[in-house]
Amino acid sequence: MFTIEQIKEAHAKVKSGADFPNYIQDLIILGVLGYDTFVNDGHVEYYGVNNYNVSADEKYPEIKVEAVANKERFIEFLVMHQNGQTDYLTFCNHAAQCGIAKWRVDIIAMTCTYFDKAEYEILIEKIPD
Repeated sequence: MFTIEQIKEAHAKVKSGADFPNYIQDLIILGVLGYDTFVNDGHVEYYGVNNYNVSADEKYPEIKVEAVANKERFIEFLVMHQNGQTDYLTFCNHAAQCGIAKWRVDIIAMTCTYFDKAEYEILIEKIPD
């Protein structure tokens, strides 16, 4: 099974949203089936087969997530990030400003779903191969 150290090595190669598809490929090789990233502090919960899971501690000081989601503005920020115009922490701050509380990457379905604080799906996007 995979470890947080292996995941950190894969994540270290990510400099912007443009690197995300390669990161997903690295996770597939490790056996990660998916993960949830929590915007408020950056901690991540990874899961694999047979209910295996590991958690990575928070990555940054707490960010306040707005109570109401702004999907349209979030999509603008997401496109900027995916085009390599923002770094990870900037993207997390933008997500919080837009009311995104977490995102879930499902490696089997190859989707990334963004949720608000009430766990409502705000946006589902297909992960490029």
